[in-house]
Amino acid sequence: MRLCVFCGSSSGVRPAYRAEAQTFGRLLAHRQIELVYGGARLGLMGALADAVLSSGGKVIGVIPDALMERELAHSELTELRVVSSMHERKALMASLSDGFVALPGGIGTLEELFEVWTWSQLGLHAKPCALFDIDGFYRGLVGFMDHVVAEGFLNPQQRRALIVEADAQALLARLAGPLTR
Repeated sequence: MRLCVFCGSSSGVRPAYRAEAQTFGRLLAHRQIELVYGGARLGLMGALADAVLSSGGKVIGVIPDALMERELAHSELTELRVVSSMHERKALMASLSDGFVALPGGIGTLEELFEVWTWSQLGLHAKPCALFDIDGFYRGLVGFMDHVVAEGFLNPQQRRALIVEADAQALLARLAGPLTR
């Protein structure tokens, strides 16, 4: 199994974000789940990849050539694929993966998750999409998505399809199960 993880190229202000990213990475390696991610060695992205690698796991990074220097591409990955654009990056990451998880991150992380979740809604894939709600990071977003349902802009079934967990073990268990539809 391969899991695509979207997360920040910074570490954020709370030490829990980095610590949980590392724990999640070790857990992925232990369960022999390959990591597909954005290819950087900075922030949560780097912490996650390093944890997978140091635990004997496999990591595939996908990075656009324009970001090779800015995000400082990780040079010690199992495989690093350099692509020509962000669109190509996201498409390749999606095609390589069996599911998607967003750890804490900024607008890039949210954009990546929302795109693959939208693809699920449109029936373009049936892969699970999830938020790893470390230290309540996504609490406000989850509340907003529930508001979007209440206002009639999102089908409740599609909202339930977005897995939200604060515990890494529980998150992986739900990702391995059938989609909630």
